Amino acid sequence: MDSLWLEYAWALLILIGLEGLLSADNALVLAVIAKHLPEDQKKKAINYGIIMAFVFRFAALFAISFIANVWQIQAIGAAYLLYLGLKHIIKARFGKENENIREDIKKDATGKGFWPTVGKIALADLAFAIDSILAAVALALGLPDSPLRDFGGMDGGQFIVVVLGGIAGLVLIKYAANWFVKLLAQRPALETTAYAIVAWVGVKLAVITLAHEDIGVLGHHFPHSTGWTLIFYGVLVAIALLGWFAPAKKHSQADQL
Repeated sequence: MDSLWLEYAWALLILIGLEGLLSADNALVLAVIAKHLPEDQKKKAINYGIIMAFVFRFAALFAISFIANVWQIQAIGAAYLLYLGLKHIIKARFGKENENIREDIKKDATGKGFWPTVGKIALADLAFAIDSILAAVALALGLPDSPLRDFGGMDGGQFIVVVLGGIAGLVLIKYAANWFVKLLAQRPALETTAYAIVAWVGVKLAVITLAHEDIGVLGHHFPHSTGWTLIFYGVLVAIALLGWFAPAKKHSQADQL
């Protein structure tokens, strides 16, 4: 039983770290959306937007968790996470990031009132949340069943991991994003590392899909086997270490902001 909760705790720590890296860039976009407002309204707009996003996230969370065990949804989620991660990696390696994205958002938001800005912040955060919720669900589905009763269409323990990960994402956007922005400025490779982890989590969800009882390409218990668990976390740690020790570029994305 102790090893079960250790695996849950490890998955939650990974999810929080991933949320932190992804939330840094998200927080910058939210700040740009609110930039045109008077100083006394900026923080209030972001706070209200995050509160609305909190409601939206839980609605999205319940929707995704209730259909998470449908293999077609698992397959779509796996394909999306792989596409998202690989697209960013390929763009970072061979292409150039669009440096005008935030300026376009700023121009679009300029002149808008307080509540329209709050709504834009909430919707922007919801768009960011879909990626992280899918990654969280993919991580959670790979965990062994807990002794907790099912909730939200998932095993109770797995559902708690997803919920705590979602809450962590909002808290990090609100309070810790500046620290992660500084970290990404010092180690810009970590942003690509985060998307590499997203792609690897997509592989995990693909394995779960292939092991679904209606597919049967892999054994039903393979996603929870000791061998696959060690491989998954071993590769994940290797990706994280490569990103951490990768040499910094002279001009990082954070420097361009």
